[in-house]
Amino acid sequence: MQAPSVMIFQYVSKSKVILIYSSAHHSNMELPTVSVIIPTKNSSATLERTLKSIHSQTYPAIEIIVVDNFSTDGTHEVAEGYADSVFEVGPERTAQKNFGAAHAKGKYVYIVDSDFVLGRTVVEEAALLAERGEFDGVLIHNTSDPTISFWSKVRKLERDCYRDDPVHVAVRFIRHDFFNHIGGFDETMVAMEDYELHKRFLEAGGKLGYIGAEEVHIGEPQTLGEVARGFYYYGKTLSHTLKKSGTVRQSSPFRGAYIRHWRDFASHPILTVGFLVYNVVKFFSALAGFVAGKTR
Repeated sequence: MQAPSVMIFQYVSKSKVILIYSSAHHSNMELPTVSVIIPTKNSSATLERTLKSIHSQTYPAIEIIVVDNFSTDGTHEVAEGYADSVFEVGPERTAQKNFGAAHAKGKYVYIVDSDFVLGRTVVEEAALLAERGEFDGVLIHNTSDPTISFWSKVRKLERDCYRDDPVHVAVRFIRHDFFNHIGGFDETMVAMEDYELHKRFLEAGGKLGYIGAEEVHIGEPQTLGEVARGFYYYGKTLSHTLKKSGTVRQSSPFRGAYIRHWRDFASHPILTVGFLVYNVVKFFSALAGFVAGKTR
């Protein structure tokens, strides 16, 4: 396949660098391989859409690695139909991600959760920006699919506040050798490990770029009960998570991004009420999990 070329226009706006690419082609450019690593656990409901979105990328040099946590719902079978390599590793997703990176052949590793759909140009934009700009990592905005439920609309309103936020972001497209240099993910963590990795990425002097293409989260909650159960589970490990430097700010319900985007909330009063309800449920569920973890 002929390699796509790019025209890069860089402008500074809150330290953001946007890649805008043309449809021209450049046959003399050798494309580096991007290893897409997908940790899974009983992910059959969403995994096929995730994998299809990777196969539909405009960038041809992609290796797909699925690292499954001993699923019982057919996840392994779905993965085998699309991935270059499928492994079974536990006990948590941090170990799965590190295992995938250890077996990756690409110059770049890109961690994609099993319930995300990638915009068609995500890998192309990230890889070419990293190559031309000599970035160690690229930030890719992730948003929520608003068609799933009322609560997914609420989460999209919230997530889109972080598009220009320097705090609630985490790099997941990283040059492979730099990922190894900073030691990969902390395998003692089961939540917020991406923020902790991002902190170490910056401390090591990692150079970041931004792109315009997005990931869309399709594993959105349909009920508040789902929200409560998820945050209760993560709350049980909150004590350990908060000990990790660099994750306290991301745990706070008081975020400057909300203030900067107050017009978005004002334009959607019903979703804003839902946002308040969602966050009350989220933080009280996490608190209940925290107490349960402490007493245990």
